[in-house]
Amino acid sequence: MIKLLYEDLTYKIIQILTDLYGIKNGLSAYKRLKMIMLKFEKNRPHQLQTQLSQRDAILIVYGDSVLKPGEVPLKALSEFLRENIQDSINALHILPFYPHSSDDGFSVIDYLKVDPKLGTWENIERLGKRYNLMFDAVVNHVSSQSAWFRKFRENDLVYKDYFITVDERKDVSKVVRPRSSPLFTRFETVAGEKFVWTTFSEDQIDLNYKDYNVLITVIEILLFYVKRGAKFIRLDAIAYLWKEFGTSCIHLEQTHKIIQLFRLILELIAPDVILITETNVPHMKNISYFGDGTNEAHVVYNFTLAPLMLHAIHSGNSKILSEWANSLELPAEQSIFFNFAASHDGIGITPLHGIVEESEINSMCRRIERLGGRISYKNKNGNTLEPYELNINFLDALGEPDNPDEGNDIVAKRFLMSQSIMLTFRGVPGIYFHSLLGSRNWKGDIDKTGHFRSINREKLKESNLRADLADRESLRSKVFYPYIEMIKKRGSEYSFHPMGKQSVLFCHSSVFAIKRISPDKKETVLCLHNLSKDSRQFTIAIKDLHTIPVSGLLNILENRFYEVSNGALNIEMRPYEVLWLKTGCG
Repeated sequence: MIKLLYEDLTYKIIQILTDLYGIKNGLSAYKRLKMIMLKFEKNRPHQLQTQLSQRDAILIVYGDSVLKPGEVPLKALSEFLRENIQDSINALHILPFYPHSSDDGFSVIDYLKVDPKLGTWENIERLGKRYNLMFDAVVNHVSSQSAWFRKFRENDLVYKDYFITVDERKDVSKVVRPRSSPLFTRFETVAGEKFVWTTFSEDQIDLNYKDYNVLITVIEILLFYVKRGAKFIRLDAIAYLWKEFGTSCIHLEQTHKIIQLFRLILELIAPDVILITETNVPHMKNISYFGDGTNEAHVVYNFTLAPLMLHAIHSGNSKILSEWANSLELPAEQSIFFNFAASHDGIGITPLHGIVEESEINSMCRRIERLGGRISYKNKNGNTLEPYELNINFLDALGEPDNPDEGNDIVAKRFLMSQSIMLTFRGVPGIYFHSLLGSRNWKGDIDKTGHFRSINREKLKESNLRADLADRESLRSKVFYPYIEMIKKRGSEYSFHPMGKQSVLFCHSSVFAIKRISPDKKETVLCLHNLSKDSRQFTIAIKDLHTIPVSGLLNILENRFYEVSNGALNIEMRPYEVLWLKTGCG
């Protein structure tokens, strides 16, 4: 049986390579790939397939998010996590920790090294002993200062086709742009002036996957990450991977085939590793990276959730968020969303198009500016700019522009309510380090870097963190400790298993109500979120909750019992209150 599976996967790998590169080059690519895979298998014991559960939560953090005099940042981070997070979170996404030239790590100079300013591979591997690690595969592009691009400019024959050169007069009007910067950048080479494809910035040079040597080299890098302890591999900006003139150069069939190839290789020799795609695009295109649910990404970033939550809390109305959540369909039972409310990037608003009126998106942008945030734009149709991303700390994004002096209690309560929505959604939660710590907008670095995203990427002094967390009246303290408790409660409830079911209840216009059901259908938790700054009263019929008769429900966040009267549950929720009501109690 194992031999037949191996032969089937091998055949599929060869088929994809020949589809991409033709029979001759495809078989040459497979010959080289086979040697890499055999070497990998020889040096790594076979692992069992990973099974995610409700205990899985991923903390997103930069390697230098915590700074302590006399210690490399990765060690300072490790010590902070050990002392404060302990085992409440079991996975860690360390954002690009490789030597880089810009974009806080996403312009990689050397894929195989740890930036010495952060630490060493030993520091990474020590973290891997306590946490499941997510590594970034920033493989759409490479730094202009990388050895690869330097050798290309020197006209080295090995690297002559590693990058895409074009005539600057080429018609690229159909190309979808995620940025407003020029698509092509001029570089001097020993062979003369050349214009090179740069999707994201002049320092981020797109790789040319039409050269199969690029693809095989990237696969070798991915397997190196697995050997170094990666349990999750995040495919950054993967939607733009393959370029074809005359097309949009996004979501192309060849890109999907390459992701399928990555998945096949992992299933064959590293089934414990999970592939996750990062594609900040409208929802239907985003979930296309699940493939048929079994052949592309195991996990897909849920980019629509964060801006829709923001819209719902701004308006105090759950209608659009509830309708969207109720309509969600996944291609297969094993398809899993990576849910997040904030990240190292801004809040992408592209997924809102077609769900929220354009006038409301524009109003959201103006509100964010009043709250101290910035707006990033992208090119639309070659010559028109449209909002692409809200650059602001998520806690501040929820604020009231007309009431900037709100107290810590209400600010923390509203923010924790937003995080509960993310934690209770079906899938695996991704928790940004600054969200866990209740950070605010950090404008100090924008002037230095010139990048709006710096507003949410502050480097924190360990001594200041320690003092803030020790002060129970500080905003950090009021966010951090309740947040940790929510994570622990979530991890102990089978209803929150990523393979469980979810459904939405429409019980009040200001309340987002999501019901989570365990995979065996024996346990249910109803999660209620008051999006409003006012108290709300409403009634829920017990028949809408579960088939098991109950005399009441227990709010597992506060250990408070709610009695059922005449087959209904009468609820009064305080402003921004959260209830996790477990059925079958009493």
